[in-house]
Amino acid sequence: MDYYGRLRHEAMERGIPVAQVSKLADHLRFAIWVGAGSDWDGDVVGQSGGLPRLPAGAEWPSNGENPLPFVASLDCAALPKIEKLPLPVDGSLLFFLDHEGAFDAMCSGHDEEYARVLYVPAGTETVPPPSSGRDIPDPDPERRLCAKVEPQFPNWLEPDDEEVDPLEGASEIARQLASELTHADELIALTYELWPAETRGGELCVGGYTWTIGGSESPEMQMARERLGVRLKTGPDLPRSDRWHWLEEEEFRLTQEWVPLVQFATESDLHYGRFFISFADLAAGRFDKMRSFPGFTE
Repeated sequence: MDYYGRLRHEAMERGIPVAQVSKLADHLRFAIWVGAGSDWDGDVVGQSGGLPRLPAGAEWPSNGENPLPFVASLDCAALPKIEKLPLPVDGSLLFFLDHEGAFDAMCSGHDEEYARVLYVPAGTETVPPPSSGRDIPDPDPERRLCAKVEPQFPNWLEPDDEEVDPLEGASEIARQLASELTHADELIALTYELWPAETRGGELCVGGYTWTIGGSESPEMQMARERLGVRLKTGPDLPRSDRWHWLEEEEFRLTQEWVPLVQFATESDLHYGRFFISFADLAAGRFDKMRSFPGFTE
């Protein structure tokens, strides 16, 4: 489906200026939710739990010492095709995360060792791993996953809490863009009229925007702070009074350049997985460039 094209067509039918539709479309993303159960139907697009098939000769992903628990696999050929989300057209994506190990390693900066994404190209010879043994973690029950597509907007257009001003705490860039979107409310309402948000029971979310989890900083702000640290070490210098403004601009830019490859809740009520990748690396299939930013509610 041409999601953006359908929005443009419906908006033009209602007399909304084309320029306004284009401005909003720059910030509209369509996320793919996958889930199982009575509320989910359609073609199977993957599985959570169970044991995945690995490329012949490949070792089970580990942190160097212990194997990583398997989370889910997705069949890229079966997933909905969405403009601006350049997932592989075929093959499979396998996700692994040790959320407890990531939590313990978070302060030391080594939590990414506990997360892995493995892309298996179509046509690759694969074999099932042993059903049990010391080399792999005990699997969770296997669940077949189906997909739904949901529109998502950045928080400065649509906050998580309806009672909160979307521009409260927003950057100057976001405020300027919001002021230019004179038909934002009308277009957001039209978007949800075309694609109602019905993702109850979803297990994983591919694409879209960053989940706000607890009081932690967004992955984009964490990356911005890393880049500020590099700049302060290598120059040119940045006056302390200008650093917060620089961070806000860098966070906004990174939000445009990076996308959640997958986000999901874990078996723990406190831990979440968030795998991020730049749009450029996603389009090029450079999944080794994925970065993990685990979320914790406490």
